Amino acid sequence: MTDQNSFGDFTGAINALAEEKGIDKESLILTVEAALAAAHKKEYGERGQNIRAELAGVTGDMKFWLVKEVVDETTREFVDPDAEEEKENSEESKKTNDDRNDVIEDADGDEDEVKLPRFNELRDILLSEAIKKDKNIEVGDSIEEPLPTHTDFGRVAAQTAKQVIIQRIRESEREILYNENKEKEGQIVNGKVHRIEGKTVFVDLGKSIGVLLPREQVRGERYEIGQHIKVYIESVEIDSRGPAVKLSRTHANMVKSLFEMEVPEIFAGTVEIKAVSREAGSRSKIAVYTEDEDIDPVGSCVGQKGMRVNAIIEALGGEKIDIIEWSPNPEEFIVAALSPAQVLSVEIDEVTKRAKVIVPDDQLSLAIGKRGQNVRLAVKLTGWDLDVENESGEDSKAEESINE
Repeated sequence: MTDQNSFGDFTGAINALAEEKGIDKESLILTVEAALAAAHKKEYGERGQNIRAELAGVTGDMKFWLVKEVVDETTREFVDPDAEEEKENSEESKKTNDDRNDVIEDADGDEDEVKLPRFNELRDILLSEAIKKDKNIEVGDSIEEPLPTHTDFGRVAAQTAKQVIIQRIRESEREILYNENKEKEGQIVNGKVHRIEGKTVFVDLGKSIGVLLPREQVRGERYEIGQHIKVYIESVEIDSRGPAVKLSRTHANMVKSLFEMEVPEIFAGTVEIKAVSREAGSRSKIAVYTEDEDIDPVGSCVGQKGMRVNAIIEALGGEKIDIIEWSPNPEEFIVAALSPAQVLSVEIDEVTKRAKVIVPDDQLSLAIGKRGQNVRLAVKLTGWDLDVENESGEDSKAEESINE
């Protein structure tokens, strides 16, 4: 920073940097101005001053101003320096063990008193003086006095400006990454396993790294560095190091998102996903519905020769998927949710949200499922508590399986 032309080169560098990093150019220029104002103040100004810098975006010309607030007796406390010094000396010499009592008295007497900030000639200017420069100025306004333009900042001041600019660039990059990832929250993205620490997997998402915690991993899945996987962005937060992207492979909405990607009718909104229940890595149930009588919602999800659902099963590592048609009628919905088992009858209790389901004797184990999985998924899918019995009235096996 040796001459005015160097600032012209500087603005060119700022424009290139803003474009490269995807940072708003005006925001970056404001940061540079603040940094240069701080450098000017450190090298040529005084601690209490408020200095503003302005960098012309085209020519690179730099200007500096000393900014002062217009004040009067209603907004500032005015103290005679000589009287203040004499008062401080007097108070210092009178300090005794009675100070505690003095503090109590002062607290009682001045409890509701609001003290005004003291007048500081470095950052304040009296209204009477400001009017001489601008007759329309009022208390609370600011007045700016031009300062000599310096470009030969010292090493320390230049380093201060550099650090401010670097910090702002980092903050802007973090904000951009956060916003980009926040927009993808609740979506499935492709990633590559970046590193593995213990049981925690870090996934490269392109511009940022997401974390796949053990509880969000499908039981039995194995991950290797460099492996390409699909992950669900569960949440995005921001901290001092940048966006913290929490990923999941077990979230029920991952199944929903995969169907939205693979089934055009769902993406278009003609087929609606009403509910999803999932036990990650093993089995899922999904309920779909359409108001269009010409569309088969289940067939749309399965696809020709099962192409659509098979693509989803492959993305989930072979997880089984039951696709059923949703019904506004609870009895019909419960019957469908317990498929592939056959159901003879359903008795519902609207008050307790509980349903008694009767199945043929040879269908009880199928309705319950291995370790109660089928009925457990049906409960999650429908939102009803289900008591499954066979025609003979035996349900002890069902209860035991559901509890497991």
